[in-house]
Amino acid sequence: MGQKTVLITGASSGIGKETAKTLIGEGYTVYTAARRIDKMEDLKQLGGIPL
Repeated sequence: MGQKTVLITGASSGIGKETAKTLIGEGYTVYTAARRIDKMEDLKQLGGIPL
C-alpha cells in the first residue's frame, strides 16, 4: 500500500490541530492549512507541511 496523504484545514487549533498531530504520528503525509500559518509551527516541527 502507498503512502497516505491528507489535507487538514483549520489546523492552527482545536480538532484540526489534534487530528494533524495524530495523523503525523501515524506516518501520514499531512498538509495543514489555516489562516494563521505561524500557529502551525509545532506541526511543521513534527513533520507536517503548512500551507
